[in-house]
Amino acid sequence: MGPPPVRFIALALGLIIGALLLRRTHHLPALEFLAPTPPAPAPEKFLHASADAPWAQRPAGADPAYNARGGRENATLLMLARNSDVAGAVQSVRSLEDRFNARYNYPWVFLNEEPFSEEFKRRVGVLTSAPVTFGLIPREHWVQPAWVDEPRASASRAAMEAAGVIYGGSLSYRNMCRFNAGFFFRHALLQQYAYYWRVEPGVAFHCDVGASPASPDPFVTMREGNKVYGFTIALYEYASTIPSLWATAVDFVRKHPHFLAPASALAFLSDDQGATYNLCHFWSNFEIASLDFFRSPAYTQYFDFLDEAGGFYYERWGDAPVHSIGAALFANASQVQFFEGVGYEHPPFAHCPVREAVWRAGRCGCEPKESFDLAAYSCLDKWRAVAGVGRE
Repeated sequence: MGPPPVRFIALALGLIIGALLLRRTHHLPALEFLAPTPPAPAPEKFLHASADAPWAQRPAGADPAYNARGGRENATLLMLARNSDVAGAVQSVRSLEDRFNARYNYPWVFLNEEPFSEEFKRRVGVLTSAPVTFGLIPREHWVQPAWVDEPRASASRAAMEAAGVIYGGSLSYRNMCRFNAGFFFRHALLQQYAYYWRVEPGVAFHCDVGASPASPDPFVTMREGNKVYGFTIALYEYASTIPSLWATAVDFVRKHPHFLAPASALAFLSDDQGATYNLCHFWSNFEIASLDFFRSPAYTQYFDFLDEAGGFYYERWGDAPVHSIGAALFANASQVQFFEGVGYEHPPFAHCPVREAVWRAGRCGCEPKESFDLAAYSCLDKWRAVAGVGRE
């Protein structure tokens, strides 16, 4: 990977400065719901800690049809891509097939807001023997809703672009973030699956995954450990893109305190019991997660509440902090998994296993000393403190 490029350094400085600014300017009263009280009974009870949870009701592999799809678990590999992303899609699929899926044959699902070209289908399809499905995103899940105040939204885009905020002037980026935050799991092609692995064009996987007992199939890890969310990189968000996100999320939880998990990871998100957001989030361009978690009343009502606030368009809310806040608050901390052994690179950042034994077990091609885990602007140590796992 070599020395960090200039954009890496600039991004890092932006993240740090943004974090400091947000801590000084975005304060909320301490959250009343932080007191350890039992969840209130409700007909829409969230099932994160119960034996009747949807992921407990439908154990992966129980239906022979699941295994007929290829892998051991009821899971899919998901990519959102445009036709112009074909080169990056080929790179990502080839990398994950070589390092993982050639052994498991999990099905691929590709989604696009426009029909996929024959060239895209041909070039991607030749890379895997697993089932491949190409789907179209419903227009109503992708475009800016009619109820959004367009003059206000366009003024916000113009102001952010003038301020140099990354993707600040882009409407298509906002559409993508909103789709990834609240609609991907509603797509018809995903309804048969319990878990998914998000893969983006232009990424690389540097370690063998699922090749040995030391590096099991991540989907097995998710099911057997009752995990709902998995990540490789945790970092700070740009403060200028989410000025009101935390206040909106807090407002939702105050109105629905029964959704708060009894052993949530609030301390990963806030250093002062919820009064402010510290900007830490899981980088969602890689995530392995339970689709049933995203389909739960807690998450869907949370997303709908955020969506009605309009922050995806009046600001530039990303799906990463939205997912992270949801997973950290509505699941127990023990249900979030750090996939240490999955070497992963999405420029300009990369995760490489730092522990020698893990690095060797995965036959990793990355350099541990260059892992983002070791950067000062990584939130991984904060996550480890919350999860009770030290750096070995």
